[in-house]
Amino acid sequence: MKKILLFTFLITLFVSCTITKKEVYQTNNSSSANNSYWQQHVAYTMDIDVDVSNYKYKGTQTLVYTNNSPDDLDKVFYHLYFNAFQPGSQMDVRSLNIKDPDRRVGDRISKLQPNEIGYIKVNSLKQNGVIVAHETVGTTLEVKLKQPIKSGEKVTLKMNFDAQIPLQIRRSGRNNEEGVALSMAQWYPKLAAYDFQGWHTPPYIAREFHGVWGDFDVTIHIDKKYTLGGSGNLQNPQETGHGYEDPSKDLHLPKGDKFTWYFKAENVHDFVWAADPAYIHDVLKMENGIDLHFLYKNNLEENYLKNWKYLQPKVAELMTYFSQKIGQYPYKQYSVIQGGDGGMEYAMATLITGKRKFGSLFGVTAHEMAHTWFQFLLASNESLHPWMDEGFTTYISNKAENEILKENKKNPHIDSYKGYRTIVTKGYEETLSTHADRYDTNWGYGVASYSKGNIFLSQLEYVIGSENVAKGIKKYFHDFSFKHPTPNDIKRVMEKISGVHLGWYLNEWTQTTHTINYGVKAVNEQKITLERIGKMPMPIDVSVIYTDGSKGRFNIPLEMMRANKPTTAKILKDWGWASPTYSFEVSKPVKSVIIDKNGLMADIYLENNFFEVK
Repeated sequence: MKKILLFTFLITLFVSCTITKKEVYQTNNSSSANNSYWQQHVAYTMDIDVDVSNYKYKGTQTLVYTNNSPDDLDKVFYHLYFNAFQPGSQMDVRSLNIKDPDRRVGDRISKLQPNEIGYIKVNSLKQNGVIVAHETVGTTLEVKLKQPIKSGEKVTLKMNFDAQIPLQIRRSGRNNEEGVALSMAQWYPKLAAYDFQGWHTPPYIAREFHGVWGDFDVTIHIDKKYTLGGSGNLQNPQETGHGYEDPSKDLHLPKGDKFTWYFKAENVHDFVWAADPAYIHDVLKMENGIDLHFLYKNNLEENYLKNWKYLQPKVAELMTYFSQKIGQYPYKQYSVIQGGDGGMEYAMATLITGKRKFGSLFGVTAHEMAHTWFQFLLASNESLHPWMDEGFTTYISNKAENEILKENKKNPHIDSYKGYRTIVTKGYEETLSTHADRYDTNWGYGVASYSKGNIFLSQLEYVIGSENVAKGIKKYFHDFSFKHPTPNDIKRVMEKISGVHLGWYLNEWTQTTHTINYGVKAVNEQKITLERIGKMPMPIDVSVIYTDGSKGRFNIPLEMMRANKPTTAKILKDWGWASPTYSFEVSKPVKSVIIDKNGLMADIYLENNFFEVK
């Protein structure tokens, strides 16, 4: 591995994405699930001047917005996320009133001083050169256009703005607890998403995001001592003086106290960067042409520095695993950067805290890196459907950790099942159809999104077979990468792969809090009677041990499935969901019966899944 100061991968000879913009546009407008599919497009050009002495910056933004919708738009909306970090904001009030506040937030926002708060102030905004009226309402900029943007038209929106970087509290900010100077996530006026459901403009309370696919052209002027990393490819390596330069060429460093960093990122729906004067930067070049980049502070304790070195070849294994199991990573770089307040995914990068034991450092990196596929390439609306984002990411990262670290767990998702059963038992469960911001507790949100969302896929292996789920994930990526898939899209993909009807599964698991509870009711010599106690119906796998020591395996499809999973077990007659009991006969006297021997079904009461004849 060659150690350098910063991204050689960002040199302009690299193309940011293996899929061209033309191919992406064609894909986005020919959805296999819906030929009328459309999505908006943005092209940002931003110039940012940062004053590191007071953590303020001035910016200009030119946004070319393409209205691919069938609607004429007389308003547009921007997110101003930094405004959340002010006393009295919705994020502050929410944290002060929720039953179980995030420890990273607590009452900290309410105590911020004027020089510690965050803000983005839009000073002027023009539509095609004409000044338009705008109003800031919390973390949302409401803009009334002079002329509607007609269906199929483009409009150019130009603004200038002032901003202050908040003290690090949640995801974004300055001077985090590990001393990273700038973690610049959700730092610019970001156009809100508009889709078949309309505008998505929830006030920011530190949960999830939803963005518009497009291109970013970003210029950052900052103190020459700082090293930057993040999304995009650097266009001016000879002007940075931080290891980007080609040793064979002369440097062209600007005079003065600042360097200019000019980045481009194509086919993404966000742009993140981080900066610190003490960053080490390592590069691991993969044989497939992807460069992996690691930025972390040089003053970390020796054991943490070693962990960051040990991490690097493992990230290459993660990149290979996710590309093989989901779909090929389409960009030429990925960066793991010390920053933020835990772990959070962004375009071509993640910000994670760096003072971790190796297992923790690898685990958080695996999870955030997996988000590149689930939410960044498969850009579901994680505010409306956080389980498609966090849950699917948990599913695939658990599998990756189990394989790469050779953990040899029979069920790598067991903690998700435990968490789900606990919250059901305690009475805190809420339906997965709840908006991410609207969960009554942080605990309820976390278990729903991460654990129950994970179980959606792991339990689907029980319903349609693990091979079908694996094939379905690849088809999901093929059909919906660079789009905004919905819950129905993952359902339809799995139906097409398996031939099983899954409308009942999507409804019961994501739109209700119905629980699964099956039991062995009785065994009378060669007759076995099962019972459905919970409201959610399921197909049932039954394992039998006979009195002579031999074994039998049976599968009872759910009638609504209209098919059954691939299995070597004996297929029995369908079980209609309304029937509370089901009986079948076997050829020999029975010693014991167990439901779901492999434990993939999220049955909330396991004690009645086993019956032994006395």
